[in-house]
Amino acid sequence: MMDDCIFCRIVKGEIPCNKVYENDYVLAFDDIHPMAPAHCIVIPKKHIPTVMDWSAGDKDIMFALIEGAKEVAKKKGIAESGFRLVMNVNKEGGQVIYHVHLHVLGGRQLKDELG
Repeated sequence: MMDDCIFCRIVKGEIPCNKVYENDYVLAFDDIHPMAPAHCIVIPKKHIPTVMDWSAGDKDIMFALIEGAKEVAKKKGIAESGFRLVMNVNKEGGQVIYHVHLHVLGGRQLKDELG
């Protein structure tokens, strides 16, 4: 964990969050700036800056991120109607916080919002 990483601080309980799901590998919580009626962030408890920093040893974490997203979708009532999973990588990919995270968005008809 990194002391200056906001997501590491959330995992350590130093910064509060509205927890939606948690297991040994990941933590999911409501986004503080939602872009859809349901918008949660799923983060690994281990600090991994970007997808480019993942290694074969992190495959359990990768699987846990997707399982976490599925659980979030069920808890938010969007599993059947549909949802979007988004992972931004590096600056031009829109990554702002350099701790791998997966956005789970739903609760309305999502349009192609890529620019």
